[in-house]
Amino acid sequence: MYYVTAVLVVLAGLFYAAGHHEIGSLGVEMCRYGSTFCENPFYVLVGAALAAVWATFVSIR
Repeated sequence: MYYVTAVLVVLAGLFYAAGHHEIGSLGVEMCRYGSTFCENPFYVLVGAALAAVWATFVSIR
């Protein structure tokens, strides 16, 4: 589950960069299909935080 958290954090960074037109043609394609996340990459970051909390909860013995 921590891997999912890491992937979501990276995706949040990519959506942030795509929303600010910093990664070229890849950003254009990302914003075409995920315009909500380009405008608000915070949503993906919140998902990453929830995944981290869930991973911590699941790993408690």
